[in-house]
Amino acid sequence: MEGIKILIVDDEPNIVLSLDYLVRKKGYTPFIARNGSEALAIAEKEKPNLVVLDIMMPDIDGYEVCKQIKSNTSLAHTKIIFLSAKSRQEDIDKGLAMGADQYVTKPFSTKQIMQEIINLLNQ
Repeated sequence: MEGIKILIVDDEPNIVLSLDYLVRKKGYTPFIARNGSEALAIAEKEKPNLVVLDIMMPDIDGYEVCKQIKSNTSLAHTKIIFLSAKSRQEDIDKGLAMGADQYVTKPFSTKQIMQEIINLLNQ
């Protein structure tokens, strides 16, 4: 677990706190971004192993953040899980088409999201 970095990108404080706690409990190192610009800056600097990414955020939306991370050669290997209230099939399809490895809809179960994180990190 040592050295695994997870970037949590969400503008909802309760979700950030909950995910931050879960990630730390598993022994991973969390980084927090509250909008798309912060997410891209942190991703570039920290090179996270995995990003948990909201779609609807102030400034740059999650789709664009995902696209930019996946098109950056130094970050292209980064696993991305969309965590979004957008639960229509076309939203899910769009997220996966943008390069996300997984798509989890809100409200979500903490057990489910941690299982998705662990599964992706073990691939």
